[in-house]
Amino acid sequence: FLALGHTIRSRDLPVVLFEDLLSAFRQDVSTKRYATWAELTDYCRRSANPVGRLMLALYGTTGAANERASDAICTGLQLANFWQDVAVDYAKGRVYLPQDDLARHGVTERQIAESRCDAAWRALMRFQTARARALLVSGRPLASRLPWRIGLELRAVVAGGLAILDRIDAVDGDVFRSRPVLSPRDWPR
Repeated sequence: FLALGHTIRSRDLPVVLFEDLLSAFRQDVSTKRYATWAELTDYCRRSANPVGRLMLALYGTTGAANERASDAICTGLQLANFWQDVAVDYAKGRVYLPQDDLARHGVTERQIAESRCDAAWRALMRFQTARARALLVSGRPLASRLPWRIGLELRAVVAGGLAILDRIDAVDGDVFRSRPVLSPRDWPR
């Protein structure tokens, strides 16, 4: 904490971003379901987005446009991870798919428990991967506004998130039989 405090002061990092992260960590202990998309994205705002904003601050590239793009990327990446890990998270008692989206698509938690991948499930997952993809694509221009190395790394991270979403779509949302992951041959691409 002493080193963190020193870094926060010397790099003039916004303390509120660390408070947001702590808030999300506390929420992880008590919240196992999200009723709406707004609730889920609020969680992402506090659990994922501060990481991107801290990177912008460290690189001296803050500003409203960069922060919006960073937030879109960070939320999109977290959502891709949630959709990739539906089965893993369910085994831990967590469901990140918004409850109202489940209901709208006619999907129940019992279906998740049974690993049932029917037409309703496939439609739900296509809807969710499209949402995450739209966020990643909307934030992608940020990479060209950053210094060379971090911009290159960000391009790779976004490409990885998009590739995971493509993998989920390629198996028609069936994240139950095997967790979609990137292979070593995916990384050069």
